[in-house]
Amino acid sequence: MAHVLPNLPYGYDALEPYISRQIMELHHKKHHQTYVNALNAAEASYAAASTPKERIALQAALKFNGGGHINHSLFWKNMAPPASEGKGNGGVLKDGPLKIAIESTFGSLDSMTSKFNTITAGIQGSGWGWLGYNPATKTLEIVTTANQDPLLSHVPIIGVDIWEHAFYLQYLNVKADYLKAIWSVINFEEAEKRYLEAGGSAKL
Repeated sequence: MAHVLPNLPYGYDALEPYISRQIMELHHKKHHQTYVNALNAAEASYAAASTPKERIALQAALKFNGGGHINHSLFWKNMAPPASEGKGNGGVLKDGPLKIAIESTFGSLDSMTSKFNTITAGIQGSGWGWLGYNPATKTLEIVTTANQDPLLSHVPIIGVDIWEHAFYLQYLNVKADYLKAIWSVINFEEAEKRYLEAGGSAKL
């Protein structure tokens, strides 16, 4: 079955002023759609391939475009209209298992976001910053992936796109401003669902 571009769970202008409508439309309609199209093409070519060499040659395209589709599908759900603008629940971490885990691991939400932003800003080139759940240690950890590589070592709880197409039209080359702003639209309710599904805590 062919992959399709998922609808956004909010309007293109819903994350303003933190992420502009122009960025969201280009990011979703153009960039994510391109990953979907290329992934479908690569999978069709893989299915038609008759030799191991042909299939191996397609691995890079499958990884890049498949990762782009997986990562962006999570990214859209990981954001919500900002509570600071009276639009939604973006940026609000309510009392619950995720807040307890963040505070026990990092000390506070501010401490976590500060560490997250420092590590993510240090990515050379393009990539993603993640708050992930380590199933081996059963703890939250901040990790990064390059390019469109999906997070495989951890269960993704929160993912932040640090490719220039995610912020350049609004924040130019100042990654730090984008990373500071994005926490105002992070959907912590969605993140907590992922945390609970990962086995991070017994459901309350």
